[in-house]
Amino acid sequence: MSASLSAFGNLVAFRHSVFALPFALQGAWLASGGPPPWRSVAWIVLCAVSARTAAMGFNRFLDRRIDARNPRTAKRELPAGVLSVAQVVGLIVISSAVFLGASWALSPLCGKLAPLVLVVLFFYSFTKRFTFLAHGFLGLALGIAPPAAWLAVRGSLEGDWIAPLVLGVAVLCWVAGFDLIYACQDREFDAAEGLHSIPARFGAKAALTLARGLHVVTVALLCVVWQRAELGWIYLAAIGFAAALMAWEHRLVSPTDLSRVNLAFFTLNGWVGVGLFCGLVLDRAFLA
Repeated sequence: MSASLSAFGNLVAFRHSVFALPFALQGAWLASGGPPPWRSVAWIVLCAVSARTAAMGFNRFLDRRIDARNPRTAKRELPAGVLSVAQVVGLIVISSAVFLGASWALSPLCGKLAPLVLVVLFFYSFTKRFTFLAHGFLGLALGIAPPAAWLAVRGSLEGDWIAPLVLGVAVLCWVAGFDLIYACQDREFDAAEGLHSIPARFGAKAALTLARGLHVVTVALLCVVWQRAELGWIYLAAIGFAAALMAWEHRLVSPTDLSRVNLAFFTLNGWVGVGLFCGLVLDRAFLA
């Protein structure tokens, strides 16, 4: 049983829920002007984790034959036979059902919009088959989190949407940027397989340059959130911390040396969201 749970966890990279979850929680804190009701927080966490699990499971299911042909991904759970197609489909169905149920528990409006969220999340997995803008669709999939959590706490479409929407666009740019870095590893394979990505079409140098630009835009948008939400110096310091991590991330990779992509992609990006969320919580707690 523990081996199976570990395999499922590795399949969906469960530990990487840290990418989207802190931004969803920021949306909740912005909606309430401080700590939201803990019941709402619990349902939001369940929604974020279950939606991501369903999306990652679907991605691994859809890409299983491609992954089997790629030396970098051939040892993933489906192509390696550690998990069966039936098991992964079951995970997708259960995770989707949990997400839909948790969304209805938040509010009827969230419940009605939840299927549309799943459509967006699942659609991303098809995009590299027809557009090099797939990185932006991944960013959109995660960028939904802040405004969705804001809506979950507010319970209606009324109110000032600017801060959560700008935060969502910041997440989109941030995710698209680090996905460009990650995709550089597969540029030759993608080109040979007829898959679409910016590194495969324009090369690693152009992809890394665009990634840097997207992360500069990310920092600028976070400053807009800081100003619009009337936050203080603590959140501004958190933005500085995030900017430093992104700058470090770009120093770790180059078109001719991608050996430290995992450190840049997984470790540093995980701390970006956590640092910003902690900054928002502390700012609201001590400076509001």
